[in-house]
Amino acid sequence: MKRIYFLVILFLVCPILFAQSIVDALRYSSESLHGTARYSSMSGAFGALGGDLSAIQINPAGSAVFLNSTAAVSLSLLDKKNETNYFNNSNKVFNTELSFNQAGMVFVFDNSNEESIWRKFTLGLNFDVTNNFDDAYFASGQSTSSVSDYFLGYAQGVPLNLLQLQSGETISSLYRFLGETEGFGAQQAFLGFQSFIIDPVDFENPNNVSYVSNIASGLKNQEYSKQTSGYNAKFTVNLGTQINENLFLGLNLNSHLIDYRESTFFFESNSNSESLINQVGFRNNLAVIGDGFSAQIGLISRATESFRFGLTFDTPTWYFILEETSQAISTIRNEGDESITETIRPNIINIYEEYRLRSPGKLSASVAYLFGGNGLLSVDYSYKDYSTMRFSPSRIAAFNQENNKIDALFKGSSSIKVGGEYRLNKFSLRGGFQFEESPYKNSEMMDDLSGFSLGLGYNFGSFKVDLAYARTEQERQEQFFPNSAFSNASIVNTTENFFSLTTNFTF
Repeated sequence: MKRIYFLVILFLVCPILFAQSIVDALRYSSESLHGTARYSSMSGAFGALGGDLSAIQINPAGSAVFLNSTAAVSLSLLDKKNETNYFNNSNKVFNTELSFNQAGMVFVFDNSNEESIWRKFTLGLNFDVTNNFDDAYFASGQSTSSVSDYFLGYAQGVPLNLLQLQSGETISSLYRFLGETEGFGAQQAFLGFQSFIIDPVDFENPNNVSYVSNIASGLKNQEYSKQTSGYNAKFTVNLGTQINENLFLGLNLNSHLIDYRESTFFFESNSNSESLINQVGFRNNLAVIGDGFSAQIGLISRATESFRFGLTFDTPTWYFILEETSQAISTIRNEGDESITETIRPNIINIYEEYRLRSPGKLSASVAYLFGGNGLLSVDYSYKDYSTMRFSPSRIAAFNQENNKIDALFKGSSSIKVGGEYRLNKFSLRGGFQFEESPYKNSEMMDDLSGFSLGLGYNFGSFKVDLAYARTEQERQEQFFPNSAFSNASIVNTTENFFSLTTNFTF
């Protein structure tokens, strides 16, 4: 099967309309089980425990549980397997990434005044990668629908004279003009028309607004590949205190960072005799940078020597996001006995106006039981309402439409994490389990997430080493072109294996 590859040379443009979708909102509102090895090996069930750098991300009161100032650095290996099913055809793609995913320290200041209720104060600084976007998947199969539906959906209603090159115009200049004046949809119509995928019903009428496909009905061979990279990270400044013997309080001020890159390539071919177009190669690139702010407040209560309870409230995260996109398309068409290749490279980067995204807040409650100095069992419950995600500014009509979709498609999601630890002299054995409900009302869009974890640690005194393994699995639908008339999607089952090594220093 012949494929069309091309190199895109990029310049600058500032369109006034947007192409963001609910998929983007969910991507930046989700978190993975990444952090220190002890935290990961117990599936993150640390809300009532504290005493761990990543546990501070769950409950800021956890810093006040530390007895001594501590620093920790974590190295992780993330291995993902994506199994796709597209019209009963299966594919597998593996992706592996090695990185530093956590670094931080907590300073403990004991109060020398024994009569004061304030026993100690803590200052914590921590960096955690909350989501690793390094991933890839591939889908292929045969479908009766065509990518021409994508271009037709955007073209209907667009006057023909907007899509035709006028005297002195080039592909790049017209693509840029459409982006600046008409927006993303007109650019897609332009690509479909200039590559001969679609034609106007009335070629002689410059005001024609109706279009037809040049790809005939019948089976089409289709392939879709997607590669992503980047991360969502959180830098935390933590303040904590212990009141008397049994109450710990904490506050987190969080700075968030988004760095996301995506490249997709869709290929379609057909041998239908009535088709003018027999092959289509369509590439899309996306680059995203963003920053945000959130806060957390939490408490841990030592009800008895054995029981501890935790409560945490996470505010929403308020993001400011910038996006850049670029596109290119290539087709092969039949003109009599001749095959002609048409390649459209606008050589333009679409730089979109900065927009805002509010991700959901979260409420968490935790309980832990300590078996003397030999072990513990901990359970965390949290609730996050994904229907509260919001795009803004509201003056953008497309954002209001996406917000209405969020209300219609998303719901509140509960998660449960269970973790345990058993200490044998200087060794610690750990394990955990996690379950998180789908954020979608229709679980066929995304299934529940489940996973388990294992780990061990060794205490050298002022120096500790921890190892962890965590595994999660989740199935979802991946639509090739969200918010378009071409609704084809593959089923993607993602299995994530997370290995981490953490070194802890007490000083």
